[in-house]
Order: sequence, then C-alpha cells, then structure tokens
Amino acid sequence: METLAQQRRKASKPLLWIGIGSIIMAFAGLTSGYVVSRTTLVANGQWITFALPSAFMYSTIVMLLSSAIFWWGKRAFSMGNLKLLTPSLVAVLILGLVFMLLQAKAWGQLMAENIIFAGKQSHPSGSWVYAIFIFHAAHVLGGIIALIRTLFRSLRGHYTQEDCHGLSLTGIYWHFVDLLWLYLYVFLSVIR
Repeated sequence: METLAQQRRKASKPLLWIGIGSIIMAFAGLTSGYVVSRTTLVANGQWITFALPSAFMYSTIVMLLSSAIFWWGKRAFSMGNLKLLTPSLVAVLILGLVFMLLQAKAWGQLMAENIIFAGKQSHPSGSWVYAIFIFHAAHVLGGIIALIRTLFRSLRGHYTQEDCHGLSLTGIYWHFVDLLWLYLYVFLSVIR
C-alpha cells in the first residue's frame, strides 16, 4: 500500500501539467483579447502604437540564459557532478531576480513615455501590455518561490541522482515561464 507521500509524489507532475495548461489558457485569453481590442481600435483609427521598452529585450536574454543554466546544472547533477547543482540554482535565482528588476525598469520606461496602465491618461494599447506583463511577472514570482525552496532543499542535500523529483518539477515550471515570456515578447513585438 502506498503512503500519502508516495501518492502526493505520483500526483504532483500531472497536477503541474494541469496547472500549466490552465496558465496557457489564461494567456491565450489575454492575447486573444489583445488582438480583438487592437483590431477594433485600428479599424476606428484609435490604436496607439509604441515601441516596447528595451528592458524587455534584455529580460528576454536573461530568461533564456536562466533556462540554459538550469538545464545545464540539472544535467550535470544527473550525470554525477553533484557539486554543480547548488551554484546553478543560485545563478538561476539571481537571474530570475534580475528579470524582475528589468521588468520594473521597463514599466518605468513606459510610464516615462506617458503610457499609463489605468486612469484618464491610459489607453487600451498600453493597458494590455501592462496587464499581460504583470500577469506573467506574477507567474515568475511563483517560479522564484519554487526556486528558493528548491535551493534550500539542495543546500540540505535533499536531492540525489535517484531522487530529484522536486528539482524536476521546479525545472519544468521554470522552463515553462521562460518559454511563455519568449512567446509574449515575440507576440507583442510582432503585433504592435
């Protein structure tokens, strides 16, 4: 008979994928709403086009680098180089925090250009960009929390080559929010 811990472990990966599917649906709704709003406002000559802040491009590079380091660290760990896991998790965590700082800088750049999220001076084209990126930042924050937990477990020697389930779950989620960011950045770069 399985213990409660074994049952939770067995259910965790399918539940993560269900959660990821839900997040994908939410972002599909947001990007669809953006397209519909843009189409309507363009047809009425009311859409305002503005360049995305350069900080978004830099944050894209940071996220791709963080995914590469996570993949490399986990691969090295699974091949027996146990000492590389913790430093790679530290690097990924730092890059995640840098990503959030770059997002804040980008939002500051938008505000400096008088592109406001809400209120009398706001416009739907700017509000959609803020909404999409704030929603993504919330999911990255969840990933940062998972990274912190995974890092503490790594420091305590919790993971072994045979048992790194939590590390794998964190990796799946982190890679997902990275790919989601890449999609959003390309989407909003192309559909301006």
